Amino acid sequence: MYNFGFTSMKITYFIFLYLSIQLSSLGQMRDTLLNIQTRDKEKMVIGGQIALMGSTLISLDKIWYKNYPKSSFHFYNDAGEWLDMDKAGHTFSTYQWSRVSYSSWKWAGLSDRSSILLSSVTGLGYQTIIETLDGYSQKWGWSWSDMAANTAGTSLWATQQLIWKKQKIKLKFSEHINRSNDPILQTRMNSLYGSSFGERLIKDYNAQTYWLSANVHDFKPNWPMPKWLNIAVGYGAEKMYGGFGNSWTASGVYIDRSDIKRYTQWYLSLDVDFEKIPTKNKFTRTLFYLLNTLKFPAPSLIYSNGKISSQWLYY
Repeated sequence: MYNFGFTSMKITYFIFLYLSIQLSSLGQMRDTLLNIQTRDKEKMVIGGQIALMGSTLISLDKIWYKNYPKSSFHFYNDAGEWLDMDKAGHTFSTYQWSRVSYSSWKWAGLSDRSSILLSSVTGLGYQTIIETLDGYSQKWGWSWSDMAANTAGTSLWATQQLIWKKQKIKLKFSEHINRSNDPILQTRMNSLYGSSFGERLIKDYNAQTYWLSANVHDFKPNWPMPKWLNIAVGYGAEKMYGGFGNSWTASGVYIDRSDIKRYTQWYLSLDVDFEKIPTKNKFTRTLFYLLNTLKFPAPSLIYSNGKISSQWLYY
């Protein structure tokens, strides 16, 4: 899914060139954004976003695919791979980037519409850079389904902001650590997803859940419910030891574990909208803003394999 073969200098140049092209295409906003010698906050936002893009790309390069060879640009149809958990990850990433970018542009003093437009451009554009780099990876390639998921994430954020001026439905994330008592499966998991918490956090699709979390008060303000109470619907998958199937080759030995059924899971749970909790403390408000990226652990109903079960505390 990700491939980063550029050196840090090339990455920084590529991002800076991309932002320059985007800024030059924004009509009247161009003059405002390019005249930054008296716009210290805008200068800080532009520099900060470039630095953040560059640092995350470099970090992901060290975690992902640095040992895979490059190729000429090509396409790759990965729809259905990992039971589309990677597509949920793409949607989440562009949603969150647009959300954070919007807040930074508003802090810099731009209008609401300008902030929405710029945050959408940078959110989708950042993932487009990644997808383009994937297009030059011999193992992967440019995926239109990835781009559809990227577009969905930006659209979910921008549409709500334009219509409601707020995010009544937030896209959130939760994670748990998976382990196996089977040494062959545990070795396979370490090979695929890494053994450190940081690697597992990014790579292990079995442990990830993505949530659409809707605030009850925003939709039903007259209901006698706490303003911070959300209802969340989640999507996850389990028992995946390969992209499309549970068979692989290790040390020249073919291992077939197609007896292990891969399956998706749907969740219904309660959640907390931290930004609805009143506070006058700036640090606490910032903390709540960041925490709203994560689904709060809570009792959940789980639907999988045609059966409904429950878990007192799911995360």
